[in-house]
Amino acid sequence: MNRHLRGAAGLLIATLAASPAVAAPLAKAESAQITGDIDRLSPALSALATDIWNYAEVGFHEQKSAARLQKELKQAGFQVETGVDGMPTAFIASAGKGGPVIALLAEYDALPGLAQAADADRHPIEGQRAGHACGHNLLGSASVGAAIALKKWLERTGTPGTVRLYGTPAEEGGFAKVFLVRDGYFKDVDVTLAWHPGDRNSASQSQMLSVISGKFLFEGLPSHAAAAPERGRSALDGVEIMNVAVNYLREHVPQETRIHYTITNGGDQPNIVPASAESFYYVRHYDPEVVKDIWGRVTKAAEGAALATGTKVSVRLIGGTYSTLPNYTLGRIADRHLRDLGGFTYSPEEQAYAARLKANLPPGGRAGGGPDSVEPFVEGRKGPASTDVGDVSWATPTLQISTATWVEGTSPHSWQAVSASGTSIGNKGLVLAAKTLALTGAELFRSPDEIAAARAEFEAGRGKDFHYTALIGDQPPALDYTDHK
Repeated sequence: MNRHLRGAAGLLIATLAASPAVAAPLAKAESAQITGDIDRLSPALSALATDIWNYAEVGFHEQKSAARLQKELKQAGFQVETGVDGMPTAFIASAGKGGPVIALLAEYDALPGLAQAADADRHPIEGQRAGHACGHNLLGSASVGAAIALKKWLERTGTPGTVRLYGTPAEEGGFAKVFLVRDGYFKDVDVTLAWHPGDRNSASQSQMLSVISGKFLFEGLPSHAAAAPERGRSALDGVEIMNVAVNYLREHVPQETRIHYTITNGGDQPNIVPASAESFYYVRHYDPEVVKDIWGRVTKAAEGAALATGTKVSVRLIGGTYSTLPNYTLGRIADRHLRDLGGFTYSPEEQAYAARLKANLPPGGRAGGGPDSVEPFVEGRKGPASTDVGDVSWATPTLQISTATWVEGTSPHSWQAVSASGTSIGNKGLVLAAKTLALTGAELFRSPDEIAAARAEFEAGRGKDFHYTALIGDQPPALDYTDHK
């Protein structure tokens, strides 16, 4: 068993063996002040989320979105460092002094090909490339709200501590957090708090999939496809034969593996033998060592396709993230606050919208969920997606919760998620997330024993022999990864 699997298997041992955290619950008056601060901020946070939803900027091109988030933080008195780690749209905002350092994560990139109006029926926005199909307009805005509320609480109570918000672009493929972890930007963080939009309220902590992604560029020889086909070597043939080889590979990989691809360049027109063609691949599994092994086999398939077609192939690594390392100590604290807050209800107009949207959902969605309840807290859960929060979770004890920003049964990366992320339903979930994160952060600032317990679980989960090495090696961020040829 490799070190990462040993670490994951050690989580249960860590949970059982760690000394119980000595809670320092917030007084009701303190909690009410924090939630009241966020309620007063909610119109500004909703406006912030709506602006970013309208900008709909893809990874590493989120100039307007990043600037808008920074503006809110600067107005609240945060010190903001921009262009962090060679990424123009990455930033770090800090407030407070001394004490524990508690980080919050903000994302704000949209997904290409998913522009959609905030309507319950399919209405693409003409001329717009992208849409917030993962709700990152809400994600970044709620984290900003929680950070501002924590700053106010630190000042009001005189509690020593530093709240730091990381503006992390390009979660959808560019994986900015990986570079920030690799380059030491989280080395002094005691705890990291994160959240993600969803169709239910939950503080259960999940192990997400590790992933490696990259582009395979085939280069051949152009020629007239009818008059002189024998003089050409089709780069597109290379791409297609690679895809066939990888599809046969799927039978011979571990059960939990996911491999998916798209052709980002297939040539220009049929009467020209394509001189250049490109595919973009993701390989996922819970164990990063398995991902690395399968990625090597996918690369061999590309090399074989190039040999078979008389073309050349080059591989450009785009990203790579670890699976998430759950921290149940933090999860239980957040779960308590989420349950105290409860869910929220829809207005009559929101109920009508939700009913129409549900009628447009494809079959197969998860049962249950919804805005007015909190899911049971479950340990040992595995998630079917990937996130660059994974690398953060191997660098600091990390929490990630979810709130019901979408209509029950909605999946991420769908037009229905884009729609709900631009509505009052999304904004209500934003406020609930901001309150939960702020209350959790304030309790942790107040209770060194809880931070110590989260750290003990974290260290046991990683294992004593763990040494972090980024899956993307020493390469710089792929700032142009969304700029398909």
